[in-house]
Amino acid sequence: MNRTIQFAKRNFKELSRDPLGYIFCIAFPIVMLIIMSVVNESIPKEAGMTVFRIDNLSGGIIVFGQTFVMLFTAILVATDKDTSFLMRLYSSPMRSSNFTNGYFIPMVLISVVQSIVTIIASVIIALIGGTELKPLGLLLSVFTSIPSALMFIAIGLIFGTLFNEKSAPGMCSVLISLGSFLGGVFFDAEATGGVIYKICKCMPFIYCTRLTRSSIKLDLDMEHFVLSFIIITAVAAVLMLLASALFKSRMNADK
Repeated sequence: MNRTIQFAKRNFKELSRDPLGYIFCIAFPIVMLIIMSVVNESIPKEAGMTVFRIDNLSGGIIVFGQTFVMLFTAILVATDKDTSFLMRLYSSPMRSSNFTNGYFIPMVLISVVQSIVTIIASVIIALIGGTELKPLGLLLSVFTSIPSALMFIAIGLIFGTLFNEKSAPGMCSVLISLGSFLGGVFFDAEATGGVIYKICKCMPFIYCTRLTRSSIKLDLDMEHFVLSFIIITAVAAVLMLLASALFKSRMNADK
């Protein structure tokens, strides 16, 4: 356990030294939150479009921000691998679980901080716009966003393990676009319906958005909350096991 904590501290320090991490993981989601809130003000109420209303938008932005945590996870793992940093550590008594947990722990902490900052910004915007947000719902969303954070971090670990430091960010960029679109972050997937909505329902991203949005609203129904929580938790568990297995396999091959 001590080895895991020490490795996690090292990874956290590496991330904290990178100014791009603050820009993409903290600043950029907040900028998008502000921009989309301004857009919402320009949409006529008769249109009935609520996806950019702060109680819906904040949940989507939390998930959007987690995709960048995935990106920096992939970059960190790929860089450690390509610079032979991990190769030197493989000769130590550390096991593969120490490495994978050492990547997961700081990334989850960063994701939680990211969610809290997004919520604080959402509260400020809600106060300015006169929209009511439920404090208990905001608090609940911090906890219910953790399964989706674990899912994206696992994907980042997989990409970092399989690809080099040049290819991994590109793969993550594709998934950031897909996750935002298929997750219904910036458009109402359910209202769109048709083939697009069917595709969205086949991917895990829309359930991430549903879960955070229903948490913020305290709309704890079966479809949007319970089912989404079960699906995302199951997907996160499977991807975490896959990421751990791939990393262990790569570690044994490189020794």
